[in-house]
Amino acid sequence: MKILFVGDIFGSAGRKIVAEHIGHLRETHSVDLTIMNAENAAGGFGVTPAIAEDLFDLGADVLTTGNHVWDKRELIDYFNEATADGHARGRRVLRPANMQPGLPGYGVYEGITASGVAYAVINLMGKVFMGGTNDPFHAVNDLLKGITAKVIVLDFHAEATSEKVAMGWHLDGRVTAVLGTHTHIPTADERTLPQGTAYQTDVGMSGPYDSVIGVDKDMVLSRFLTGMSGKFEAAKGNPKLCAALITCDAATGRASAIQRIMLGE
Repeated sequence: MKILFVGDIFGSAGRKIVAEHIGHLRETHSVDLTIMNAENAAGGFGVTPAIAEDLFDLGADVLTTGNHVWDKRELIDYFNEATADGHARGRRVLRPANMQPGLPGYGVYEGITASGVAYAVINLMGKVFMGGTNDPFHAVNDLLKGITAKVIVLDFHAEATSEKVAMGWHLDGRVTAVLGTHTHIPTADERTLPQGTAYQTDVGMSGPYDSVIGVDKDMVLSRFLTGMSGKFEAAKGNPKLCAALITCDAATGRASAIQRIMLGE
């Protein structure tokens, strides 16, 4: 079984580069499950229902988010229109499961691929340097108790590399893949851990790389040089798609390979 995970889609440049490559990537690698992190897809801050629909039209099965999930308030209605046990597109957009109880949306989605393989996608957010979340390690322990699928992918949206690496070891052999997002810089540490969990500290950004993690570089430089705050805008230059391709056994959920992908225009 092949799983394609697309790293943080940032702004219009990110959406454009994903649209350019996602079709041939899915076809060339015979992808069974496509997951995209979309929390920066709307101008770098949040995702709208309309953009979510576009990404689903491109072939996404599940969309994950992170700390910017509430930046576009219309997403709340999209969440609220979906039922807990449903499979509508609004139900397949996740927010971190370890946010405070009672918030709109869901942090786990369980589905079945076109070929009949049951899978689950979990979205969690780190606690170190992030704030506003409950402990992700205990949260994932509780979530796994209720998941019956063998193929399980975790998007761990976190800042600290140590926390991400620790989560990989914590879940080795218990999930198919632990894939880091949030820092927008792809890491060269993709590997399959000893018990069969594919791991990468950060998949990287699908967006403009002539930037500072997606933002117009002159605006960021001005803030560093002057200390004056200002509104950030998404950059557009040199877009690249960053993704991870995981090969796993559909029956056991154990990963056998992970490949880092970066494609430009």
